[in-house]
Amino acid sequence: MFRRVSARTAELRRRLLLAASDMLLEDVEMLRLRDAREAPLRLRESIRTLQIRLGRRHPPLPASTLDAAHDLVFAVQQRLMAANPRNPRPLRHAGRPTGQPIVAVIRSHRRWKLLTLPAPPIDAGDAEWLELVDSTVERAWDRWCYAQHHAIRAVKLHVRPRIAIAIARVAWENYWNLVEDARRIRELISFSNGRPAGGNGEARSR
Repeated sequence: MFRRVSARTAELRRRLLLAASDMLLEDVEMLRLRDAREAPLRLRESIRTLQIRLGRRHPPLPASTLDAAHDLVFAVQQRLMAANPRNPRPLRHAGRPTGQPIVAVIRSHRRWKLLTLPAPPIDAGDAEWLELVDSTVERAWDRWCYAQHHAIRAVKLHVRPRIAIAIARVAWENYWNLVEDARRIRELISFSNGRPAGGNGEARSR
């Protein structure tokens, strides 16, 4: 019973930290929409506080650039995603360090990090791999929702809406490509196991 309560508490804490990191990313994107290049002290201190809450004892104050702030918050998110109890192991992309995504350049040197599906873990079965695939697809959906939210705000505020819309389109394409790839993986596994395809890898309805 104690272990079950502890696990639920840990998962609640992970989700709260992930929500806090989403809010920091939102602050970063709003500053970028206003053509800011430097991260204000308040934002840098908030990022440092998040690192401390995550377990890092004495992290230095983040660099003052927005790019550095974005990369650091995204790295925190990858660590939180890897701690998902549904995941048998941290995210790893073929030929890249664990948790490192692909970077796409949008416009005006703006970057958006694309998620890719993980390779099958050596020490886990098909079910564990599919859970990891579904978790990655789910996160890509969350990131598209995040980008779409900023695109709507940018249009309403008349603050660089074309860039925000372009980012939302790239985020949607990333999500949809992962959905298609996840469907292909399920079909291959089902065919090799001699049973119909199915599971949680379907796209969300719009």
